[in-house]
Parts: sequence; C-alpha cells; structure tokens
Amino acid sequence: MEKTLTKVLIIGSGPAGYTAGMYASRANLQPIVYEGHQPGGQLTQTTEIENFPGYPEGVQGPEMMNHFRQQAERFGTKIVPRIITKVDFSKRPFICEDDRGDIIEAETVIISTGASAKYLGLPDEEKYRGLGVSACATCDGFFYRGREVAVVGGGDTACEEALYLSTLAKKVYLIVRRGVLRASEVMQKRVRENPNIEILFHCNTIGLFGEEVLEGAHLVSHKGTPEEDYFDISIEGFFLAIGHNPNTEIFKEWIETDEEGYIKVEGATTRTNVEGVFAAGDCADPRYRQAIVAAGSGCKAAMDAEKFLTINE
Repeated sequence: MEKTLTKVLIIGSGPAGYTAGMYASRANLQPIVYEGHQPGGQLTQTTEIENFPGYPEGVQGPEMMNHFRQQAERFGTKIVPRIITKVDFSKRPFICEDDRGDIIEAETVIISTGASAKYLGLPDEEKYRGLGVSACATCDGFFYRGREVAVVGGGDTACEEALYLSTLAKKVYLIVRRGVLRASEVMQKRVRENPNIEILFHCNTIGLFGEEVLEGAHLVSHKGTPEEDYFDISIEGFFLAIGHNPNTEIFKEWIETDEEGYIKVEGATTRTNVEGVFAAGDCADPRYRQAIVAAGSGCKAAMDAEKFLTINE
C-alpha cells in the first residue's frame, strides 16, 4: 500500500476534471487527477462536436478530451488512470482509497465524476451509439437536420428535446411508454400543438435496425394486452431522454445530494456541505449537462479550492 499527499485531489476527468487540473496546476497546487471508470468522460463516446468554442470545423469527442488532458499535463497535473473507490471526509486531510488499495491524503477534494445517461438496455443501443443513438439532443440534434428522428421519454426533458429537435428535423416521434405525458402542462401543450411532433403513446422500443447506421426502430404498442401490436418506424436519430444517473454513490455518506443524487453546491460556488470539498461538472448539474458548462465549473472549483487553501493554511 502506497500513501500519497496532495493539496488538491480531483476525482473524475472529463471537461470539469481536466479543467480543474489546469487551473489548480497553474496555481502551483500540484493537483492529482484520478480519471475514473471512463477517462475523459462521456465525450469520449461522442463523435463530432461542433458546439465547443475554439473548434470552428468541429472535433471528435476523444480528440478534444485528449487535448484537455494534454493541456492539464503541460502545467504539471499528475493524471492517474485509476479509480477512487472509498472516501472519508470526516476530517482534513481527507482520506481516499483507490482500486489498488493505495491511500491519498488530500487537503481539498474536487468531485467531477459526471453522470451517466440512462439507456433502455437494448443491445442495439450500443451498436448504433454515435451512429444514430444519442442521449443529448442539444449536442447532436444539428446532425439530423431535415431527417426523421425519435425521442424516448414522457417527462419535461423528453418534451424539451422533442421541441428542440422539431426545429431541425423533418419529423419527431415522441415514444411514450405510458398513456400520458409526465411533463408540465405548459410543456405538454407545446408538444401536442406542434405539427412536427407525433406522440406514440403506450409504446416500447424493442430493437433498432440499419445496415451501417441507424435506419429505424422496432416498436410494440399496448404490450401484454389484447391490443398488442408490433410495427416499425423509419428514423435516423434515436434520442434517449429518460434521465441521468449522477456518479456520486461513494460520496453520499458525507456529501449532501438532491433526490436524484446530484451534489448540492452553495449558491454560485462549487462548495459542498463539507468544507474543503467541491463539486464540478455533471455530477452537480441536473440542468445543463454541457461540456462548456462543465469546463467552466471545473475552473470555478479550482479557484474555490485555491481560496480555501489560502485561508486555511
């Protein structure tokens, strides 16, 4: 078992974690980033990114996250391709343990573990990920201009994404498992009155199909009833809008979260309820979930950590 001491431990990578590393290392805090289960975060599973500043021609997700990583390393951030599995925030320095049993003692901790989109669990979702399947209409909707797409879900997020896509796509199917929408009345009204959106109630997706890219979905309506019916729809985009799971489980003993597990922060800061522990990126953001927002919060977390260390050293 090895023991390492650090002023700033950053748990998780992606735009928030790597940006926090850049800022903390430029402040001479010698941070350590533990990259976690998915080095580079969700964007490493994304193909073309066109809405991040500085890339006028667009960029592949893995390439952009490699740029983030290299920039953090350039300023001296130590990056460890391992996973933090246990934390003790009862006192400073905080004690964290990785998947090899090594111990890190940290004066401050920045949590940037992100969130994972919920999927239906169909094998085809993985097959067509980046080839028609997406969990972010804001990120990928632009690629489906003039095409037919589908959104899965019946809540506010699903309705918001369907409305957004309706301004770009030729047609939007909203696939709803139940017979009603769970969204707010205002959102329901907008969706129902939009001529570009067709709501498919009592429907479940049972498969996707296509030669090399997504070409359609297999659906069943009124499953398990006398009205059960199987049919296909032709689509080129399949957007999941059934929620996200913040990756915050190991912190819940110490850190306050909302009902969905997102870390609560104080006002416009990244401070959590534990002094010296900060949260950045999608693990503390149930609303925006955009790379540019995550990167900005990583900057804020590093600055908050620097200020905390200045006051408390």
